[in-house]
This record gives sequence, structure tokens and C-alpha cells, in this order.
Amino acid sequence: MIKIETFTLGPLQTNAYLLTEETGKRGIIIDPGMGPRRLLERIKEIQIEAIVLTHAHFDHMGGVEEVRKAAGCPVYLHDLEADWLADAGKNGSARWPDVTKPLTASPAEYALDEGQQLQLIGHTFHVMHTPGHSPGSISLLCGEHLISGDVLFRMSVGRTDLPGGKERDLYDSIRGKLYKLDPKVRVYPGHGPQTTIGFEMANNPYVPA
Repeated sequence: MIKIETFTLGPLQTNAYLLTEETGKRGIIIDPGMGPRRLLERIKEIQIEAIVLTHAHFDHMGGVEEVRKAAGCPVYLHDLEADWLADAGKNGSARWPDVTKPLTASPAEYALDEGQQLQLIGHTFHVMHTPGHSPGSISLLCGEHLISGDVLFRMSVGRTDLPGGKERDLYDSIRGKLYKLDPKVRVYPGHGPQTTIGFEMANNPYVPA
């Protein structure tokens, strides 16, 4: 059984997730955003096996270096955004001077791709390439838990007007992949409250089933 804790970080209120296994001694972190102090305090006694990025926009990777240094763990990111961590223009931080200073981080150690299965903290995580919000966006499925990044929100979807975003790709990702999951699957988005696949299929005004 996996426990999922949410840490809402940074000026854009980005959801970072700490997933721990049954004993609570091992965990992974998904999308450590800016200002991760509370997250760093929480993981002091936890062996963090990996940081997984759903995509490399600055509000999702702003705390990568701090967390990676503290935890001594590798970072996973889709290859289509492999150079975004080191490029403040591509990760968007250079475009938002009123929100943040330019942010950069060292490259990810491991690449993610469609259909990949990550064996972490004693569980299997299925990688789904779900582009549209950004070219390398992924969603991560473990049992009935889906971390969706900025692809699918409660009664909303990720924006597609940023560099590399494509509306048609986003809708294809949601309808063609996420809506194929069991309706009971709980969705943990990059911003805002949790939802379920079934609720979004019935109620999402942007992408009806």
C-alpha cells in the first residue's frame, strides 16, 4: 500500500508529492517545486529512491537541486525535455521575472518513455507519455493512483499556450490514454485538488468523454 502526501509549493501553488511504501522508510518525490523547505524537513528520516518529474516547467522542478542534494537520489525526466532543466528559457523561469529568478538544475540521470515500468519503493510505476501541456509531459500510474502533472485537473486541463504545447495532443492524451483507465483511479494533479478519472469523464467541461 502506498501513502501519498501533498506539499503545495512556490508562488504558483504547485503540488509536490511524497510517495512512501508500507513502512514509511522509503519514498519517491514527484515534482519538487520552488521553496521545498517543508518537503525537505519531512524526508529527513526517509530514504528517497528517486525524484520523478512529470515535466520540466520551472514551477515543477524549482526544488530539484535542493532535494537531490539532500536525498542523494537520481532524477527521472522524459527525454523530450532533457535539456530543459539546464535552460531557464526552456523551463520558463526566464520568462516570468515577476515570479522567480532564472532557475537551472543539472540534467536528469534517467530518461522516461511511454510504456516504461519503474520498480521503485517495492512497487511498479507505469509511465504514460501524455504530451500537450508540454512535449515531454508524463503521467505516472501505480495501482489506482495517477500522478497527472499539468495534463488533467479537476474539471480543467493544462494550458497549451506555452512553448511546445499543443491542444490536440493534450486532448488526445486525455481521451486516448487517461480516460481508458479505470474510472475509480484517483488523480493527483500538478495544481489544485484531487479528482478521479470517472468524475472527469462525466464532468470535465474541456474534455468530455
